[in-house]
Amino acid sequence: MDRSCGGAGGGVIAQDTKNPTPERQSFIAASYVKFLEAAGARVVPIHINKSDDEHKALFKSINGVLFPGGSVSLSQSGYAKATRLFLALAKEANDQGDYFPVLGICLGFQLLACVVAEKRIITSSTPVNGVALPLNFTKEAKESRTFKGFPKDALDALATEPLMVNIHKYSVTLENYMKLENLNTFYRVLTTNTSDEGEVFISTMEAYNYPFYGVQWHPEKNQFEWTVSYIPHSPSAVEAARCVADFFVSEARKNLHSFDSEAEERKALIYQCTPSYTGDFSPLEQTYFFS
Repeated sequence: MDRSCGGAGGGVIAQDTKNPTPERQSFIAASYVKFLEAAGARVVPIHINKSDDEHKALFKSINGVLFPGGSVSLSQSGYAKATRLFLALAKEANDQGDYFPVLGICLGFQLLACVVAEKRIITSSTPVNGVALPLNFTKEAKESRTFKGFPKDALDALATEPLMVNIHKYSVTLENYMKLENLNTFYRVLTTNTSDEGEVFISTMEAYNYPFYGVQWHPEKNQFEWTVSYIPHSPSAVEAARCVADFFVSEARKNLHSFDSEAEERKALIYQCTPSYTGDFSPLEQTYFFS
């Protein structure tokens, strides 16, 4: 990849389909791809049917990785296996001075927490199914890497308007976070929210010493998903979502990985794939399917 123009290549991990067919073994929601592309990145799909060696080779060619939301197992799925490997590679790289950012969204957020806590599952039942919420900022949020570059109007809107969509049955509660030393010494809590049942859960976190970031909410939906009525598309909602993408891509630009050749890069980019319209049977407007 030509780094002279400040570009970045972000990997997005695919996940297992619930009813696989030979042509549809795994998928990536197109909104995640557009989310990164809108911030100036190019996207490389990370296929879950590849070997560990193939994933390790790909890791050396991309500049960051996004763990998307979904509904597969955090321990037994192909998504979980690939995500855990890429997180281990990212940690090892950063320990060696190779800056490599990770962003986990919803299910990806939960996996970031489970791996660090060294437990298979640490989430609790905290249903927040299809509602946009404002974010309750902690004292640490203002000076966090995640939010300190956001414009004031975007931060004010995030704190006062229901801009970020939550679609989850489980999350990491603040109570569990406080009990788990591995977790609370690795991540700082930047925002919280409250479930339908009154439990406070972590909605945004970042690692103290690594460029690892997690959001329980879905910033990618504000611009690119239109199938359900609870997704906000107001100027404030779009600006806030764009700020998240801009921040993560700016982190990826700090990484200097590249493909060995332009031909290898072209082969890996998601431009080789065509998304399918899935809005008539799925909450996802468009989806990339992989065999």
